[in-house]
Amino acid sequence: MMRTQNAGELAGFSRNYDLIRTVMLGHAVGDALGVPVEFRSRSVLDGDPVTDMRGYGTYPYPAGTWSDDTSMSLCALEAMGDPEFSYERVMENFAGWLLNNRFTATGECFDVGGTCLRAIKNYSVHKLPPHKCGLRDECSNGNGSLMRIHPFALYAYVKEMDFDGEDGWGVWISRGSALTHAHDRAALGCLIYAFVLMGILSNPTKEGVRAGIRQAGERLSAYPEFEAYQRIFASDFEALPRDEISGSGYVVDTLEAALWCLLTTDSYRACVLKAVNLGEDTDTVGAVAGGLAAALYGAAAIPTEWLDTLQGSDEITALCRAAAERWSM
Repeated sequence: MMRTQNAGELAGFSRNYDLIRTVMLGHAVGDALGVPVEFRSRSVLDGDPVTDMRGYGTYPYPAGTWSDDTSMSLCALEAMGDPEFSYERVMENFAGWLLNNRFTATGECFDVGGTCLRAIKNYSVHKLPPHKCGLRDECSNGNGSLMRIHPFALYAYVKEMDFDGEDGWGVWISRGSALTHAHDRAALGCLIYAFVLMGILSNPTKEGVRAGIRQAGERLSAYPEFEAYQRIFASDFEALPRDEISGSGYVVDTLEAALWCLLTTDSYRACVLKAVNLGEDTDTVGAVAGGLAAALYGAAAIPTEWLDTLQGSDEITALCRAAAERWSM
């Protein structure tokens, strides 16, 4: 017999679906804006800045195509929409994306970071358990877990998880990072991001952003690698000039860049364009900034023409709906 949802569950579903869909689409749009100019230098983009969705460029794909940032996020989101969530399911989805082109915008997997590639092979080829797949060396501190951690943070927020304890979201986020990036620095970047996203969702204003940063500083100061993120917690962080912000794929640089763009702009459009036009790892900086900016300004702030151009948007919204239905029970 089909179970009927009560009024409270329906209201919860509507709220959760809007929240999940907003952040996931905001992330995907930022990703897609950056894909055509990935690896271009800032000086090149200063002469030819991204102002709208483009096609082709770095990769032979049409406008609105998103990359591994969104694909791996959808892998995690799909696993969280299953009643029997497991980290094995997330890793299986990662392998399905990499090897069988699942969770892609165009039916092709065309972009994968080296650390993610090795972690997925650790699972699919070497048959390691999920908690042993992620790389732990200091050189494995790219942004490949930061770019896909928002489904974990969204789940923790919707489920009102406590931060502390073995079942708390501090451990939940860290384990989510460690599937591919198990070094303490990468995990800490994901935790800081989660504090900021939850701060915005609780108070979608610039003060919500700053409150999330403050809470991260207070709760995470004793964590290993905290020193690496000191600039984010400085009182003059948002006053830093553009030439002191890097768009590289290093996890610290990516988080700094996304937060700096968020704090120094006043709209979704301005934030993601500023992020992409920093150059270098344009898709990931655009994606991380885009998810946060969508949470801050709301779904209506994402330009309609960009959403209309986004490839595979129906799949994204279907997975958001499935997650919202599951999380609302």
